[in-house]
Amino acid sequence: MELKTTITFIAMTIPFFLLTIWMLVDISIKKFKSPGEKAAWWILTLTPFIGWFIYLIFGFRRGKKPVEE
Repeated sequence: MELKTTITFIAMTIPFFLLTIWMLVDISIKKFKSPGEKAAWWILTLTPFIGWFIYLIFGFRRGKKPVEE
């Protein structure tokens, strides 16, 4: 693989990686109805390239952020 191709590939995958990490952190902070639902969102979010987008559309508002005291 040429250097230009490698750099292009890395540059295109970094945003997807960062969005996936952001959604995984959001899932770990929020409380869901059951631990199974939280685990399902984790697994779905780890689906390459589209998992974070599916969570953002369908799961982002499902969880509740814990109340800070």
